[in-house]
Amino acid sequence: MRLHYAPGACSLAPHIVSREAGLDATLDKVTFGAERTTESGKDFYTINPQGAVPALETDDGEILTEAQVLLQYLDSLAPSKALLPSEGFAKWRGLETLNFIATELHKGTSPLFKKPNDEVRDATIKLVQNRWGLFTQKLGDQDYVLGAFSVADAYAFTVLRWAKAFKIDLSAYPKLEAYFLRVQARPAVQQALTEEGLPTS
Repeated sequence: MRLHYAPGACSLAPHIVSREAGLDATLDKVTFGAERTTESGKDFYTINPQGAVPALETDDGEILTEAQVLLQYLDSLAPSKALLPSEGFAKWRGLETLNFIATELHKGTSPLFKKPNDEVRDATIKLVQNRWGLFTQKLGDQDYVLGAFSVADAYAFTVLRWAKAFKIDLSAYPKLEAYFLRVQARPAVQQALTEEGLPTS
């Protein structure tokens, strides 16, 4: 299968999960500009008309998009890795957390990429700070948000990298820094960061 990605974008989450799961995923970098082309020389819009990463091409030619869907799909390919709870109420709690990351953290932070005016930026940051506070409540005293490392941690780590890049003050939640460093230290995360040419520390 082939994962279309942009360095540090939300595609980093399925990239991390593919490495955690030991799956054979070929990377194809997408360059964003007036046109969007892949490293393999394709017009990315022919792969995903939205022009957004991630996009995953399966071995039988199917194309999947949307980060949280890719994360669940990759988990299904490596059930022995148990990267998302699959039974009982833990399954629903896992999906709840994954969707919270997608809708509240990911979509909450993404307006900052458009370099909004100060008023919009301040309101966005205030909202994001609140949502990371709620995430910290979900984390509690656990090492990972669902107890054991899961696809949710790969996704949260990716978005937390953005918060750091935008210099959002999350010092009110000291557990987040320890959490970030814990996830960052995992070998699969280090591998994915290195493969995308991103800092590993």
